[in-house]
Amino acid sequence: MKRIDPYRLDGQVAVVTGAGGRLGPVWLGCLLEAGARVVALDLERVPATEALQTLLDDAPNDSLLLHADVLDRTSLERARETAAARFGVPSVLVNNAGIDQPPSASGAVSYRMEDVPLDAARLILEVNTLGTFQTSQVFGAAMVAARRGSIINIGSLYASVSPDLRFYDHVPLDPPFLKPPVYGASKAAVVNLTRYLATVWGPYGVRVNTLSPGGVEGGQDLEFKRKFNERVPLGRMAEFSDLTGPLTFLASDASSYVTATELRVDGGFTAW
Repeated sequence: MKRIDPYRLDGQVAVVTGAGGRLGPVWLGCLLEAGARVVALDLERVPATEALQTLLDDAPNDSLLLHADVLDRTSLERARETAAARFGVPSVLVNNAGIDQPPSASGAVSYRMEDVPLDAARLILEVNTLGTFQTSQVFGAAMVAARRGSIINIGSLYASVSPDLRFYDHVPLDPPFLKPPVYGASKAAVVNLTRYLATVWGPYGVRVNTLSPGGVEGGQDLEFKRKFNERVPLGRMAEFSDLTGPLTFLASDASSYVTATELRVDGGFTAW
């Protein structure tokens, strides 16, 4: 008798927001590898990165790039209908879109805590938390109607602990560099939103979980990595390949009895 692989996603349709970000192609790639057809969502003004474009070019029959804003319900509903017309009703949603930057992405401007502009904080909260909520509403409604689905909200280790500003005290900025003060608050809200949605939609066969990565290798300066790695029990930052298995697990039937959880993939960072 042939065993069915519970990690396979053959015949399923997966949607990933924030597809043009650093982790967007990581999630899309592992979903494709598991057999899903994928829909990449991002803002129209965000050009496709080389990693995203390569992925789309390599799987033209199983991938689709659509423009949508997680803060614009009409664009999300239009994307949902286009995805359904092309591939079928989505059964996997990865809420990846988010902002994790200093108020000046270039690092040319920094702020003291008391001077961080409220508009910068507001945008982070709106995109990371309200954007996750609204996208879940739009795609979750279709999953509820189909009575199946897996929603995976991308969290962060900073949903559980505060950033250690000593990681950045070697950066030559005055005022000193600050991680966005409300970033962790927005991700903590996502973790609790996950629990709420899981309880509401569980009776309809829709599971909702959070995947919270730790620090991911991405060309950070050597001094930052030295400090960060000393704080991680496994002694290193995450590679993209460390994230794909957990994402596939949560998307697939391998986690069919897992909902309302936060899966931390942080090398043990939050244990201390």
